Amino acid sequence: MPTFNPPKRLLMGPGPSNVSPKVLEALALPTIGHLDPRFVELMDEIKELLQYAFQTNNEVTFPFSGPGSAGMELCLINLIEPGDKVVVCINGVFGGRMKQIVERCGGTPIVVEQDWGKAVDPEKLEEILKQNQDVNLVAFVHAETSTGARSDIKTLTQIAHSYNCLVVADTVTSLGGIELKIDEWDIDASYSGTQKCLSCPPGLSPVTFNQKAVDKIKNRKSSVQSWFMDINLVLGYWGQGAKRTYHHTAPINSLYGLHKALLLLKEEGLENAWERHQKNSELLCKGVEELGLNIFVKEEERLPELVTVTVPNGIDEAKVRSYLLNEHNIEIGAGLGVLAGKIWRIGLMGYTSNEENVKTFLSAFQDALKNK
Repeated sequence: MPTFNPPKRLLMGPGPSNVSPKVLEALALPTIGHLDPRFVELMDEIKELLQYAFQTNNEVTFPFSGPGSAGMELCLINLIEPGDKVVVCINGVFGGRMKQIVERCGGTPIVVEQDWGKAVDPEKLEEILKQNQDVNLVAFVHAETSTGARSDIKTLTQIAHSYNCLVVADTVTSLGGIELKIDEWDIDASYSGTQKCLSCPPGLSPVTFNQKAVDKIKNRKSSVQSWFMDINLVLGYWGQGAKRTYHHTAPINSLYGLHKALLLLKEEGLENAWERHQKNSELLCKGVEELGLNIFVKEEERLPELVTVTVPNGIDEAKVRSYLLNEHNIEIGAGLGVLAGKIWRIGLMGYTSNEENVKTFLSAFQDALKNK
């Protein structure tokens, strides 16, 4: 069997995004032990860089070994005990996934329903919390990857706290791509992914917990249902100091790559990265509309790093995607759930987000629409 040689693609789907050559070089550095003193130094640097990306001073900030969905589960299963009532805001696929995890934890989800493609309505959340005074946790998605909609999580968090609830925020697609300020917005727990706006390969989930969330976890009445995801155990490895307790064998080379990706983000500057994503998104949306197509999400609620385009009547969206992949080596995403067959999901995340890629895509997209 010959060595595998992957094709060179322009990744403009919902993730993964293209990875910087500098990050790929870092992945190929020599592997050392996960308890090696030099690796422990690297762990501390990664933690500091993640604090910058999240805009937080939270001591409990680290990359969990697993993709974004593992980070989602980590946050929820540590903060939910059997019998807990949890408000879950659903405006797409990933809010729905949160609901499923709440149920698997033995919790009772109380759902704030929102039309897919729209931001979560803060008034709906407040009304639900007024009706359910015994809720102590609220979960929502900042950047809903399945629809391209951005919710105002600063306001949602303020409302949740006014009813004495902790919050869990999904920031998988927002970290590094749009404004996110964990400490200033007082978000209690959040998780993300490396393969979106951080321009790193998938497989790690940056997470952060403030002291209120940590205190809740430490004062649980029951054990966390997962040994591997129990924060009390994980922190023996990702905690403070040079002495670390073995918990699991970390994905060493993947962490090399994350370290480099976070260094590149800091070199660019968070605000500059947010501005770059916005500028390139505006260029993409303008070009798409000039082709006679409609953007699915209204402008004020639109994600710059993940643009959803409505599929016109009479167009086979799958054939357009296949044509782009086979003829132009460009990957875009399909709709999920109720939006399957109705939208295309076009990503401009991290290293992929530049003007040249936007122009390349628009030319190829026009060709695909003509031919399919």
